[in-house]
Amino acid sequence: MEIELIFKIAAIGIIIALLNQFLTKADKGEYAMFTTIAGIIIALLMIIPEILNLFEAIKELTDY
Repeated sequence: MEIELIFKIAAIGIIIALLNQFLTKADKGEYAMFTTIAGIIIALLMIIPEILNLFEAIKELTDY
């Protein structure tokens, strides 16, 4: 796994946490929830190709 992917996901987590805090303090709880869900979806979309590569590698190992 590339270290860049880990840093990108960590950056998304930090940004989403900050946005969540700002929106919560501004009494915009609904928007805070939506930004958290959006952050989770973005992180999952970044991880899905790596999971597919893992399954392909496992499939190649079990074919032998």
